[in-house]
Amino acid sequence: MTAVTPVQTTSSRWRTWALGLLVLAAGALAVNPVQAQLRVDISGVGATQYPIAIADFSGDPQGQAVAEVIRADLTRSGQFRLVNATGASLNTESTVSFDEWRSRGADYLAYGSITQSGGQYSVSYRLVDSVRKTQLDGVAFNGTEKELRRISHQIADRIYEKITGVRGVFSTRLAYVLQTGNSYELQIADADGQNPQVMLRSKHSIISPAWSPDGQRLAYVSFETGKPVVYVQTLATGQRVPLANYKGNNSAPAWAPNGQSLAIVLSRDGISQIYTINADGSGLRRVMRSPLIDTEPVYTPDGGSLVFTSDRGGSPHIYRVPVNGGDAQRLTFNGSYNISPALSPDGNNLVYVTRRNGAFRIAIQNMGSGSEQLLTAGPDDESPSFAPNGMQILYSSVQGGRSVLAVTSTDGRVRQTLSALNGTVREPTWGPFTN
Repeated sequence: MTAVTPVQTTSSRWRTWALGLLVLAAGALAVNPVQAQLRVDISGVGATQYPIAIADFSGDPQGQAVAEVIRADLTRSGQFRLVNATGASLNTESTVSFDEWRSRGADYLAYGSITQSGGQYSVSYRLVDSVRKTQLDGVAFNGTEKELRRISHQIADRIYEKITGVRGVFSTRLAYVLQTGNSYELQIADADGQNPQVMLRSKHSIISPAWSPDGQRLAYVSFETGKPVVYVQTLATGQRVPLANYKGNNSAPAWAPNGQSLAIVLSRDGISQIYTINADGSGLRRVMRSPLIDTEPVYTPDGGSLVFTSDRGGSPHIYRVPVNGGDAQRLTFNGSYNISPALSPDGNNLVYVTRRNGAFRIAIQNMGSGSEQLLTAGPDDESPSFAPNGMQILYSSVQGGRSVLAVTSTDGRVRQTLSALNGTVREPTWGPFTN
């Protein structure tokens, strides 16, 4: 979805976008770091919180900064309670007093050391269980000073997984569109909103970014030629190519799980319909024929079906159809307006935007039972996207009169707000795990 003006409603955005009434122009490519970070505010706690102490890493002045990144990562998850580690002097050769840390209230302790030689840093870390009096993890990383933040996220991921049994997402990235005045930027940033980079800068609208499964490319829609065209851009090089530039509007790209094809929406026959296309632009195929709008397709994790939005029933709802065509099955029945579907990585849950009592909110529905839970209060929440571990949902929201990025846990208990200091952020999508 996109907005013709900042105050346009979600309903009119979907209708305008689907019908392709936007006509915008002229863009320019730029791949540059940007200075403005996203500020993170956190509220709520998880149903279970693990008490953990993170000691400053010894041996180098960077050790405190490394520990602070790890603490911030674990705090954002809402699943950890940080125990004060002030005064702890530990390195990877230290003998840990398990009883001391247990008496401080820490069931777990992470600590480590940093050495530096010739501009290269070696970061060693340990994680111990003070209750069972055992070491749970220990590993060393090497990198430059600029890579220390990435290494810190990787350590936080390991801690999260060792304690919760679920893979951490602190090393993953987000993509979103930042609007400043009449300028649009497609940006990527770390999962904590830091280190943003501009992938595309345009005087006009950019919408619908979508990560490839390997995290190496982004598909998106740009209006630089006077109409919406789907592009694919390689992040490492900045190279971009048009994937779909057919008559009418080309929109809503979504990657297949194998990365070899995408679903897109075309109005080449007069109304928005869903097609699939190979990643090299060949093999265009229409999935089905509908007398009304079909849009916003996403693949199921097994690649066998597409979940999409359609008003074929008289108002927008979410449906599923086999990727090779066939009868569409309606999935949402609560309320009269449900759009923007996203599926959890395991395929068990569906999130979407629903309109209830005039407010646009994020809802989650179990695909097996059909039970629904409203996760947000609105009034204008949009574009939900699952974290690659399925534990959190990224979305855009209007809070205090401005648009921000927000994150909620799938049970609605923990929320984060990532707000831009110099513009309006929207169209977020959470990137995949990368090795």
